[in-house]
Amino acid sequence: MSAPSPAPVYEVRVAEDPADREACFAVRKDVFVAEQKVPEDIEYDAYDADAVHVLAVRADGVPLGTGRLLHGAAATAKNGDGDPAVGSLGRLAVTANARGLGVGAALVRAVEDAARARGLTAVDLHAQTHALGFYERLGYQAYGPEFPDAGIPHRAMRRPL
Repeated sequence: MSAPSPAPVYEVRVAEDPADREACFAVRKDVFVAEQKVPEDIEYDAYDADAVHVLAVRADGVPLGTGRLLHGAAATAKNGDGDPAVGSLGRLAVTANARGLGVGAALVRAVEDAARARGLTAVDLHAQTHALGFYERLGYQAYGPEFPDAGIPHRAMRRPL
């Protein structure tokens, strides 16, 4: 019999309060603006107000990662076919010191859970091309041509729920 795997050193939750949302934005600023050089004025957008944000935090409260789910009209503007039953996963970011701990996969699953809770049947996303393998391992399939977003090559991907 194998030993039980250790509990994760972090928790993932929906960012309900202002402090959690600010932690989400701080992770995005660290990863996208500082590390990947995405202009700050395009990192934050009107979709943030109504999106479901998820947050991974270490036991001591240090934020490790974030992601967001767009649903309804916001998602239909983003997904490939305008289907209102398809959510849009985006702004998935994991801090450099937390990579390799499973945080990204846990955040994707939390977004998918939030999508299911809203009756959605699939989740679309725009993956940076270097991350295609990560999303493929989580069941996403790429479709359509490569395209630039904030100067970074991306592909559209989808996973039925």
